[in-house]
Amino acid sequence: MNTHNLMLIDPHIHMTSRTTDDYERMRQAGIVAIIEPAFWLGQPRTEVGSFKDYFSSLVGWERFRASQFGIKHYCTIGLNSKEANNEALAEQVMELLPLFVCKEGVVGVGEIGYDDQTPAEDRYFRAQLELAKEVNLPVQVHTPHRDKKAGTITSMEVCLEHGIAPDMVVIDHNNEETVKDVLDRGFWAAFTIYPNSKMGNERMVEIVKKYGSERIIVNSSADWGVSDPLSVPKTASLMLERGISIEDVRKTCYQNALDSFGKSGQMHESDWLEGTDVDQREKFSDNSVLRGGQTPVVGAVGTSGGLESNIVR
Repeated sequence: MNTHNLMLIDPHIHMTSRTTDDYERMRQAGIVAIIEPAFWLGQPRTEVGSFKDYFSSLVGWERFRASQFGIKHYCTIGLNSKEANNEALAEQVMELLPLFVCKEGVVGVGEIGYDDQTPAEDRYFRAQLELAKEVNLPVQVHTPHRDKKAGTITSMEVCLEHGIAPDMVVIDHNNEETVKDVLDRGFWAAFTIYPNSKMGNERMVEIVKKYGSERIIVNSSADWGVSDPLSVPKTASLMLERGISIEDVRKTCYQNALDSFGKSGQMHESDWLEGTDVDQREKFSDNSVLRGGQTPVVGAVGTSGGLESNIVR
C-alpha cells in the first residue's frame, strides 16, 4: 500500500466498534484524523440513558483513545434514522442532543436521515436539520440502503426545504446511481468503501475517473460488521496505481473531508500539522489503553504516520 506519504482523513468510521490494533494500523497508513458519527449499535437501545452514555463516550473516552495512537478524533452527534422509529424514546433523545452538539470536537449533526423512509424518520430528520441550523453545524446524512435513489433525492429536497445550503450537507453512502444527482445539486458526495460489497474501491476509482474530485469524499464506515478501517488508504493507493493524480487523491481522501466538516469551526489542519504528541502514561477517568506490564510510548507523531517515540521504561 503506497500512498506517497499522503496525509489521510477517514470522515466516517465507528471506532467504538474497533480495537487498538486498528488505531495503530490506521496511523501507520497515514490517517491523521477521523470523524465518528453517532449510529445504530446493532440492537435497539431501550433507555435514553444509554444514548447519553454513548454520546459521552464519543466526546470523551474515544477521543482520548484515538489520541493515544496519534490520531485526532472528531464526531457527529445525532439520533440515527433506524432508532427514530421508537418515537417515545426518540423524543427523549431529542432533548439530549442540544447538550452534546456544541461540545468540543463535535463537527456536525449526524448521521441522520432515512432508513425505511417512515413518517417518524422524516419527522426526526427534519427536527435535527433545524437543530443543525440553530447551531450552524454541517449535516451528515445517512442515505437508505433500500430504494436508495429516491431516498437520496428526498434527503436533499428536505435539506433545501429547511433552508440548509448544500455545501453544509454531506450526503453519505452514495453509489453510481446517486452520485450525479448529489453533485449536480451542489452537495458533498461521500462514498463508503466496504470489502466485497456495496461500494468497493475498484468502483470508487471509476467514479473519480468519471466525475473528478470536486466534492467527492471517501470513507470506510468501518463498524461492528464486516468492514475495513484501512479502506481509505487502500482506496488512495489503488487510485494512484490506476493513474489518478495525487492531487485528486488528496482531495477525495483528505482535503474535501477537511473542507466540509471544517465548516464546524471545530476541525483545523493545524490540529495535526503542528505534531501530535503521544503519551501513553496518560489516563482518562483513571483508565489507560495499556494493560499491566505494557510499556508506554511517549513521543511526537509525524504527519507521514511515523512515531518519533521514546519508550518509557
